[in-house]
Amino acid sequence: MSESIRAAIEEKAEEAREFLLDLIQIKSVSGEENGAVRYCLGRFARVGCECKLIPLSDDIKNDPEYSHPETPVSYGGRSNLAVHKRGKGTGKSLILQTHIDTVPASGWEEAFTPRLEGGLIYGRGACDAKGHIAAIWLALAALENVSISGDLQTQIVVEEEFGGNGALAMIRQGYKADAVLVAESTEMHIHPANRGAIWFKIEIEGVPRHMGRKHEGISAIDLSCKVIDALYQYEKRIVEDSTGYPGFERYDKPVQVNVGMLHSGQWPSMVAANAEIEGGVGFLPNRSMEQVKREMKAAIESIDDPWLRDHYKLSFPKLHNDSYQTDYSHPAVVALHEACKQSGLDSDVFGWNVSCDARLYANLGQMPTMVFGAGSILDAHARDEKIDFKDILKSAEVMANFITAWCGVEAE
Repeated sequence: MSESIRAAIEEKAEEAREFLLDLIQIKSVSGEENGAVRYCLGRFARVGCECKLIPLSDDIKNDPEYSHPETPVSYGGRSNLAVHKRGKGTGKSLILQTHIDTVPASGWEEAFTPRLEGGLIYGRGACDAKGHIAAIWLALAALENVSISGDLQTQIVVEEEFGGNGALAMIRQGYKADAVLVAESTEMHIHPANRGAIWFKIEIEGVPRHMGRKHEGISAIDLSCKVIDALYQYEKRIVEDSTGYPGFERYDKPVQVNVGMLHSGQWPSMVAANAEIEGGVGFLPNRSMEQVKREMKAAIESIDDPWLRDHYKLSFPKLHNDSYQTDYSHPAVVALHEACKQSGLDSDVFGWNVSCDARLYANLGQMPTMVFGAGSILDAHARDEKIDFKDILKSAEVMANFITAWCGVEAE
């Protein structure tokens, strides 16, 4: 089977390259994915799959796990894509998932005009994540005439870059499987876990006074300094707690507290009346997102300042990606690792210090989940984003071998 898969991938390689080049040309920044989704529907239908657009509803905005973008969007007329290769019902089921939306390409005029240099394909979305769509298509094309035992479902979703709203919609609509493979650029390593990331906002109220009567005021800037110091003390604690955590040992600083924005004051000769601090916390699966929220509140309230305790507001209105972890010895992880070895890859199994849609399938969907794919995360969102096409071919081979091992193959 492995040899026939390799031969089928070589036969379909040029068509997959054409697919990817065409897809890069269809601009699909978050919120504008419809054209690219419909193009994918036509392409996947050509390899004998049952394709269906799955509409999103504005009701998703009421979901507690919804990630609110900076500018509110509408879901009228927008859809995810579900692609089914039906099994005979005697094997295990699988979801292959990746996303169609990209980040903007400000300052990169040629971003949506793909170019080839040797084996490299350049363009916005090349590795994040349109290259993975092409790889999944190629894996399905290689298995077009193969009958599998378990159901195989591919999900091409929108709004991953906003925090996972497309994946959230699929999970809330009841799409389930015995395992999930989320395709992202992992340099062909297998990640059954990833760190979480949550953004915070802290609003602080002071007492404004003219500089000449500064002693009667309370500076929101001074209070901000106390809060920032408390946050960095909290960072030391979570770094200490996370050092050597299994699967993340290779990272020097796998967790962090970052203060990214500070706004305060209206006039140089006035005690600052208000301040806003915004930043983010990265955390491992040894902490839940709710625990991080509680610990941040406790860190601020540990500050010896009675005024501050009653005059601050801590909220988490934007990015809120939880950590997740699937057992590294789960049969799906083992099967994917074996598929990598079968394809000649020296892939490692460890935790990823990046967050993506995977945590939604693992945490909300309660499905064993792992992340795998061609390309490097260093190229994602970059100017001159790129992917090596030969790595797309190899990842497609791995996925096809994994599908046959996990879902099972029916005897002719």
